[in-house]
Amino acid sequence: MSTTEDTERRALIVVDVQNDFCEGGSLAVEGGAAVAAAITAHAAGNAHLYEQVVASRDWHIDPGDHFAEGEPDYLDTWPVHCVAGTDGAAFHPALGVTFDAVVSKGHWTAAYSALEATEDDTGLLLGDWLRARGITELDVVGIATSHCVKATALDALEQGFGVRLLTDLAVGVTPELAAAAVEALVEAGAELATAADVLR
Repeated sequence: MSTTEDTERRALIVVDVQNDFCEGGSLAVEGGAAVAAAITAHAAGNAHLYEQVVASRDWHIDPGDHFAEGEPDYLDTWPVHCVAGTDGAAFHPALGVTFDAVVSKGHWTAAYSALEATEDDTGLLLGDWLRARGITELDVVGIATSHCVKATALDALEQGFGVRLLTDLAVGVTPELAAAAVEALVEAGAELATAADVLR
């Protein structure tokens, strides 16, 4: 928990660091396991920076057209992934973080942003859950920069949170898609930093 006396209250949002999105998963992103380990080290060494640490997860039950019946187009349709209760939906074993909350999204439809997710115990949407705890600033990390991390950060900005993307604690599907996502986030008002930067 942060001990700062200022009015900014910051949360770490860990987006979708799940087995199916890491190497060996059904929708794997190269570098996912390394990002899981790096997030773990950052959270363990910098607990004083954050009032809350929250993980989002895809938790699909029957998301309809989000799952491809044939060949996925990787734009609107995808291979079956992160089915609720399966090993693929579990957090990656390298993600050894104690979370204040876990939020789940995509039960019955496609859901990319963690701001679409509900907190497992209270049923509150993530934005409402954070505001109830006085959170004003977010550090966003996870998988994938080009998709769910980007969507989370954009939604958070639209909801009035300050957003900082920790670029070395997130990974994109491809470098090109990640770079385009970062550019879009900067244009929308997000701040870019590395894990080392936040300690300066």
